[in-house]
Amino acid sequence: MNVLGLPRRPLASVVVPTWNGASLLASCLISLAHQTYPNVEVVVADGASTDTSLEVVRSVLPGARFLRLDRNRGFAGNVNAGLRAARGDVLLLLNNDAWANPEWVEASVRSLLSDERRGAVAARMVFEDGRINAAGDGLDRAGRAFQRGAGEPDGPAFDTPALVLGASGGAVAYRRTMLEDVGLFDEWYFAYLEDVDLALRAQLRGWSALYEPAARVVHRGSATGGGPLASYYNARNSIRLLVKTVPSALLPGLLPAILRAQARKAADAAAAWRGAAARATLRGLAAGLWTLPLHLAARRAVQARRTVPPDHVLRMLAERP
Repeated sequence: MNVLGLPRRPLASVVVPTWNGASLLASCLISLAHQTYPNVEVVVADGASTDTSLEVVRSVLPGARFLRLDRNRGFAGNVNAGLRAARGDVLLLLNNDAWANPEWVEASVRSLLSDERRGAVAARMVFEDGRINAAGDGLDRAGRAFQRGAGEPDGPAFDTPALVLGASGGAVAYRRTMLEDVGLFDEWYFAYLEDVDLALRAQLRGWSALYEPAARVVHRGSATGGGPLASYYNARNSIRLLVKTVPSALLPGLLPAILRAQARKAADAAAAWRGAAARATLRGLAAGLWTLPLHLAARRAVQARRTVPPDHVLRMLAERP
């Protein structure tokens, strides 16, 4: 055992959520088969695919566990099913349209175990063209979620570990005990912003997240998402995210900027209403407001379990993306 009460080489479970992603899975699974870390299990959480995903898994990584769900439960639901089935003390997620460097699991586990209150380790996610996809997740003081470094050239600026609000669900390592404490992804989200929601709930309970530059993952990006559907869920889910997680003591200072940002989002979408993504954004905002009572109930449950002062949360919010 190490000083943090975990085996020196704890079992690391990698959950790969997928839905009709047979054409993407091979590269992802091959990368997991070549990890330097010696104690890895792979769980493929399949949202009732109708393609050849099962055959790909059996061919490329026959030792992986294939968990076939009764329906597509969205990113959040598919991941949660995989996490519940996983056996490791370290629980990692990897998008099916991504592939990990051989040291990804090793570096993630090492960073996770370096601090007993570290709940998550964010990967160095890069696009195929060498630009940064995400070096951790963030939220600014106007309530706008962002991915740290997104679109910037990968280089020395991203070579240093850094405390971050949270990690992109596309490539992350979680401590099992943190998830047992704060809960899994909120399945109401279905897809988009569920990782930021989890990050904030973890921060509210005193868990930290670290960006680890050695945990490198290449991500194809929009291979499995984007378009009007992403616009709808991002707009809808942003309402729930902010209602659930912002402590009451911070509202007087943050609410004006949050309301301005949401109003700007609605105005921009209305001005471009002929576009499918703009119309989806307006529908998403309306759906988020229509379900406000559900978000308020979730807020009461989350805020009742907060263990850190509001100033801790404020320090984790960026003044701008």
